[in-house]
Amino acid sequence: MQIAPSFLSCDFSKLGEELGRMDKAGADLIHLDVMDGHFVPNITFGAPVIKWGRPYTKLPFDVHLMISEPHRYIKDFAEAGADIITIHVECDSDIAETLDLINSFGIKAALSVKPNTPASAVFPYLDKLYMVLVMTVEPGFGGQSFMADMLPKVGEIKRYAKSVGHDIVIEADGGINEETIAQCAAVGIDISVSGTGVFKAPDAKEAIAKLKALAE
Repeated sequence: MQIAPSFLSCDFSKLGEELGRMDKAGADLIHLDVMDGHFVPNITFGAPVIKWGRPYTKLPFDVHLMISEPHRYIKDFAEAGADIITIHVECDSDIAETLDLINSFGIKAALSVKPNTPASAVFPYLDKLYMVLVMTVEPGFGGQSFMADMLPKVGEIKRYAKSVGHDIVIEADGGINEETIAQCAAVGIDISVSGTGVFKAPDAKEAIAKLKALAE
C-alpha cells in the first residue's frame, strides 16, 4: 500500500522543509486538501501555496479539491504542479467536462465520494478516471474518527470497474492510522492518506514504515 501524508497536518511555517522531510521519510505521494469554505465548512489554501511547495519535493502531488466549482480552477492547479487532481462527484461543476479538462493537461483525474454518497455515483465516469477517493470521514476537518462502514464501497467500485474493463486505483482518506490501516488493506485500498499520524509523529520515517507493515 502507498502512503500519502496529508499536507494539512504539516507545519506551514516550514512548508518546504516539511515536504522534504516527507520525501526522506518514504512517503509515496503528498496529499493536498484544498477547501473553499463553501463546499465544506473550512478554508485551507489554494494553487499558489502548492506552487510554492512544488520545488521542495519530487513526490507526486495528489490534489484533493473540496470546492464547489472545480472546473474554474483546474488550469491553476495544473500549472501549480499537481500530478493527480481529485474533484467531488457532489460538486456544482459538470463532472464529465471537468474530468476531461484535467485529462487534457496530462494530469491524472480522480473522483471522490462523501460518506452519504453511494459508490455507484462514480460508475458513469470510470473511463475518465485514474483513481476514486473514498472518504472515510465527512470532508472538511482533520482529526475525525474513521468510518469503517464506508469500506464496502471499495469492493463495490473495484468489482464494477473490473466488469467494465477498467483498472481503478482506490484511495481512502480520513481517520487512517495504525489502528485502522489494516482494515483498509483488507478491502483492497491502494493509497491511504494519513495526516497527524505521520506529520506529528516523533519519527515520520518510522511512522510510514509501520503503517506499510501493518497494511501487509
